[in-house]
Amino acid sequence: MAKTIGIIVNGATSGISNRQHLPQALVPIIREGGLDIGGERFVPDLLLLGRNEAKLRRVAAQYGLDKIATDLDAALADPAYPIFFDSGVTGHRPTVLRKALEAGKDIYTEKPVVTALEDGKALIALATALGRKHGAVEDKLFLPGLVKLRQTAESGVLGRITTFRLDFGYWIFSGHGAIPMQRPSWNYRAEDGGGLMMDMFPHWRYVIEGILGPIRRVVARGWTALPERVDETGKPFAVDTDDSTAAIVELESGAVGVVTSSWATRVHREDLLTFHVDGIGGSAVAGLHRCALQPAAVTPKTRFDPNTDLGVDYREGWVDVPETLPFANGYRKGWEAFLRHVVAGAPKAADLSDGLRDVALGRAVSISSAEGRWVDMKELV
Repeated sequence: MAKTIGIIVNGATSGISNRQHLPQALVPIIREGGLDIGGERFVPDLLLLGRNEAKLRRVAAQYGLDKIATDLDAALADPAYPIFFDSGVTGHRPTVLRKALEAGKDIYTEKPVVTALEDGKALIALATALGRKHGAVEDKLFLPGLVKLRQTAESGVLGRITTFRLDFGYWIFSGHGAIPMQRPSWNYRAEDGGGLMMDMFPHWRYVIEGILGPIRRVVARGWTALPERVDETGKPFAVDTDDSTAAIVELESGAVGVVTSSWATRVHREDLLTFHVDGIGGSAVAGLHRCALQPAAVTPKTRFDPNTDLGVDYREGWVDVPETLPFANGYRKGWEAFLRHVVAGAPKAADLSDGLRDVALGRAVSISSAEGRWVDMKELV
């Protein structure tokens, strides 16, 4: 007979919970009869927590759930729910997670785990002192293309890694014309925690380190390409955060890479994200779903003619990295790893220390941009 495991889902009406955590992870696990952990099945029992009861009821009905709550303290006092997940307002996260830990809950949290590094260090210390388990969402490393790139790098076929290039971005409309912005306006307001650096570079931390190894230091520059945008009410507002960033990243291994990210660029790449890695033994390029490889043995001799277009297709000689494993949604993979960690002590995918390091890279990039200098990761974590 299956056992239940109670999970409080704070911020259940948030976009990330409704796009990913509920429909792609928790609800499918419930509908499949639970998750097999050590030969037993554990079915999530969800308590949807938020501030708006009407929205909570709509979300619950959408997924066939029936338990909602608007009182955080009352939810935390319920012993039927030993796990607390937070996808609520980022600015409230340190306080909410601290209360959950003090209430005896194991915690799993969306990113960024904190905005201030000292808050993160305090949470880790508290969780350790109380003996509570903790996890952080790091979903992008489970994307099919990046899984293939990681497998390729770990196979040794690339040899010693010398350099890499990560390019990400697409055009976010300003909202002045017929097409509204595709991202919420708070992303472009500093007082609301907006800005590309703190939004995307925490992702790039675990992607780069998960595939290539630890980051030593970074130098970066962020800027605002579109100084005015139109919010959800149709009102123009001044953008006071960065919407574009370029960084040079040096790894502990000595490899050096360039990372560019922008919400003001038009795509002329194979994907919205491309991650190109060069090694002595070969090179690999990954997108969100695909990955291509060119070993040194088949690397062609190239030349150019300034007077004539030689018509060379430089993608010839590259081979697609095959799919060797079935790929699952990254959010589900994270949930499965965390639940197995809580129930059976299995290794977790990422914890608060990892989440804090994610934030540290975002902070390092921000400090570098403001002060015009290299920032060592050891300065921050």
